[in-house]
Amino acid sequence: MPYKFLADLIALIHFAFILFVIFGGFMALKWKKLIYFHIPTALWGTAISIFGWVCPLTPLEIGLRVRAGSGIYTGGFIDHYLIPIIYPPGLTREIQYFLAAGVVIINSAAYYLIWRKQHNSQDL
Repeated sequence: MPYKFLADLIALIHFAFILFVIFGGFMALKWKKLIYFHIPTALWGTAISIFGWVCPLTPLEIGLRVRAGSGIYTGGFIDHYLIPIIYPPGLTREIQYFLAAGVVIINSAAYYLIWRKQHNSQDL
């Protein structure tokens, strides 16, 4: 059935999205136009953590797993390694606040470097 494959694909996309939220600012050091995609993405990821919203990819993935007839998170590389990272056990609101602060701090550093690089190139 394609549902298991699609659920795994959504999990990979979700993981890539999370990595982009966290580290996309550093990618923008190399590819400046990524800033236009990263800033709204980082804001969205931060808002999900602060307000406790559910990312739309989560119910989509779970629905596909249910349609596949499998347990929600059983077996396979993706289920074993990625799912615990995306949905850690014991995730509390306090941890979500900490994660949101981490995203802000990491991306503030990245955008500071971008600003500094741009500022230094104008001085030449």
